[in-house]
Amino acid sequence: MGFTCAQGHPTSKKFIVGGSDHWRYGFNYTDWVFNNGPFYVNDTLVFKYDPPSKTTFPHSVYLLPNLRSFMTCDLSRAEQVATVAQGGGEGFEFVLKNWWPHYFACGEHDGLHCKEGMMKFFVMPLLGPYHG
Repeated sequence: MGFTCAQGHPTSKKFIVGGSDHWRYGFNYTDWVFNNGPFYVNDTLVFKYDPPSKTTFPHSVYLLPNLRSFMTCDLSRAEQVATVAQGGGEGFEFVLKNWWPHYFACGEHDGLHCKEGMMKFFVMPLLGPYHG
């Protein structure tokens, strides 16, 4: 059994968002969070998605400021943390550095992927003391 703390510890984990399905339209990320948590401060979320092409839709990653913006997919005050090009290869890594809710969503097509395609989820990282 490993231990983790707010200062970071070798047992911090990396999670590929969506598992083998990656970050894509139509996947239930609420279920994914429920089945893969708990998450801890200093864990890393890896967002993998194909760059835009003639056969794939573009995706991005936004960090929304609060629960209301998350529920309504309001991106007006959201911070883009990964562009449409950053999900390829090894993906984009986001470290959960703080002990507060993190609300994530795809910002493409004016929030349509968030609203219609379920491309949103939130995590509340715990301070520890361990990964089980």
